Amino acid sequence: MSEPGREAQEALAGFVGELRRLRQLCGAPSLNTLVAVSASLRQPLARSTLSDKLNAKSLPEWPFVVAFVNACLAHADRAGVRPPAELAQMSHWDAAHWRLLRTADAARAEDRLRSAARTQLARRSGDRTEPASGAEPPAPYERRTAALDHVTPRQLPAAVPHFVGRRTALAALADLLPHRHGTPGTTTICLISGTAGVGKTTLAVGWAHRVAERFPDGQLYVNLRGYDATGQAASPAQVLREFLEALGVPAQRVPTGLDARAALFRSLLTGRHVLVLLDNAGDADQVRPLLPGSPGCLVLVTSRGHLPGLVTIEGARPLLLDPLPRTEAYELLSGRLGADRVEKEPDAADRIVGAAAGLPLALAIVAARAAAQPGLDLGRLADELTEPGSLDRFSYGDAATDIRTVFSWSYRNLDATSARAFRLHGLHPGPDVSVPALASLAGVPVAQAARSVATLVRANLVSEPTPGRYVLHDLLRAYAAELVTAHEPGHVRREALGRLLDCYLHAAHAADLLLYDQRDPISPAPARPGTAVTPLTDRAAAWRWLTTEHRVLLAVVGLATDTGFDTHAWQLAWTVNTYLDRLGAWQEQLVVQERALLAASRMADRDGEARAHRNRAVACLRLEDYDQADAHLRRSLGLYTELGDTIGSARAHLNLGILAERLGRYEQALHHAQRALDLFTAAGNTNGTANALNNIGWYHSQLGNYPQALEHCTRALVLQQQVGNRYWQAHTWDSLGYVYYRLEQQGEAIRCYDNALALWREAAERYYEATTLTHLGDSHRAAGAPQRAYRAWSDALEILEQLGHLDAEQVREKLGAAPVRSR
Repeated sequence: MSEPGREAQEALAGFVGELRRLRQLCGAPSLNTLVAVSASLRQPLARSTLSDKLNAKSLPEWPFVVAFVNACLAHADRAGVRPPAELAQMSHWDAAHWRLLRTADAARAEDRLRSAARTQLARRSGDRTEPASGAEPPAPYERRTAALDHVTPRQLPAAVPHFVGRRTALAALADLLPHRHGTPGTTTICLISGTAGVGKTTLAVGWAHRVAERFPDGQLYVNLRGYDATGQAASPAQVLREFLEALGVPAQRVPTGLDARAALFRSLLTGRHVLVLLDNAGDADQVRPLLPGSPGCLVLVTSRGHLPGLVTIEGARPLLLDPLPRTEAYELLSGRLGADRVEKEPDAADRIVGAAAGLPLALAIVAARAAAQPGLDLGRLADELTEPGSLDRFSYGDAATDIRTVFSWSYRNLDATSARAFRLHGLHPGPDVSVPALASLAGVPVAQAARSVATLVRANLVSEPTPGRYVLHDLLRAYAAELVTAHEPGHVRREALGRLLDCYLHAAHAADLLLYDQRDPISPAPARPGTAVTPLTDRAAAWRWLTTEHRVLLAVVGLATDTGFDTHAWQLAWTVNTYLDRLGAWQEQLVVQERALLAASRMADRDGEARAHRNRAVACLRLEDYDQADAHLRRSLGLYTELGDTIGSARAHLNLGILAERLGRYEQALHHAQRALDLFTAAGNTNGTANALNNIGWYHSQLGNYPQALEHCTRALVLQQQVGNRYWQAHTWDSLGYVYYRLEQQGEAIRCYDNALALWREAAERYYEATTLTHLGDSHRAAGAPQRAYRAWSDALEILEQLGHLDAEQVREKLGAAPVRSR
């Protein structure tokens, strides 16, 4: 073998060895894993191709290298492995691949390898036609016309140091390169969009520098000032003049009209390999005249807007940039301040990262201030950033580094209606919001609110992470809150808050009644004009709405309490109580009812206080805080007695009976249940009467009085079926099942438990489902079916562990004592 041939084989082996090393350093994914990961990244690799290339049986093509590297890095991310920084840079592999191709091309004695290298050299340089046999292949990108012989623009601004993360975005940008050289007359365009300060320009400029050598005919850059302090966007005609002059056209030969300049620009770039970076675009019309028509060119556009026209008509590939995840934000702060300083105050650094909410600009501003004051304690800085008016701390000297000013450039581009919607959004507590809630804040029809929020999404002032749910970035929320205070009078803000709370209260009330229509009713005041209430038609819709709005409802109860809407506060807490109880969210139930107590007592609403005390006691019972449960129940009973509310008093007695039973005081529990029965009967409340009969039956079963237990539970079931109270029928079926279990009639017991389970699942009542599953397992064991018992207890344990309930330990003991299941 000739010396050049040996060098080519060694170069191939070395390059493949580097690919293998990357694979090992990324967690050594199997070939099958790489196939799956590459498919998820939409850069699919076949297993046979992987085997062929990694064994140096053929020359790796550049698209293979890109897909392989991205798959390895993605696997490393998932495995929590960090490969060396150099190997994670696509520019490293780009340069290495070019060296391999040139070395292989020089090996004239190795026809197969050289032929493959020449083909790839031609392909990568934009010439898909393989050179004629024996002819010298052109060096990459050497074809130029006289117009550009002596002028090669290199206009990219300096890249920002300490660039971190953005691996997914970088992979998407790298994927643009293989798609160049497509249909004649077309150009690959990528639109990088995102909110103010999220790092669009940093990403675009940094990546453009990495791939600059791929565009030897030059790199053009312009700040279009679509969102700028001056308010004056760059005109396409003026930009074209600057581009043409940069490409060597004498000033006197630049045409006067926009169309003529655009035509000359496209002509000059025909057949060239130029990267064009159009930064800070305001709209698609500003971009279109600046687009070349050469397949060898690549255009990067950054904008705070989505520019849907550019995506739809020009086929731009959208790349939406989100705020940095916490780990990458921490890494950025460490890079700017030095790892030692950050590691000395990790808690403060974590708080600074949280305050910046993932915006690289905000982190850069804070880091610059800290770097300029080496003696500044990071803890003190973190305290300042989390104080009210914290936007003042995200400023450092000029408009470009003042977060409030940067946000204002997006805000002032909005129409008046959308600007008002953005301001009012600052009143919402988050974490996300629906269109009806936004419509209620603004007091406008839902359709109009939908149009406004769509405008805000296109402007990247609001994001839509899931369909129909809109999120305001934390710093943008603070900015919106400043704006609404400055621009909306106090009475306007209060009316908007009232409509917002009405929106949630009336929808939550409707949802609660669909979940459990046997509750003692409350009567919310009519919703204010301009309130949009989500219509709910059935239990499934009610549960979906409550699940979707779960975190928002908790925040809204707090908002109502903090802003003095006390009736809304306790009534909202009442409406979500059933949902939180059935979900097993008892700690949240405690907090919500504590706020309800504060609000109701502040306005001396005795009924609201009595309900909140009893609801809080139920959460205490679930959490086995029996002293607190007793205190709240007795306070609730006292208030109901003062009010002369017989039904409320009866319900408090029912709960006191449950508390006594939990403490093993069955005679006392029986007394409270009997007292509740007397009160319900006197009030003519059939539902309550049936519930009290069931509880009496249950306590008799605990005392071993099985005939009395069957009698009372059977009477209860008949009444519950008459009034259609399916939730309490489940309780009674469970009670009957237990009585039959104790009477050693396991077939009947299992039938009763199955009926109860069906109803618990219908009601989404997790805790009692686990309780009945435990009882069912006991009956299966007694019936000589250990495998069924084991399955029922296992299902019960899974639920109780999810709920974090102490009953889980008792079920573990049952499972531990059970025979090992046969396989």
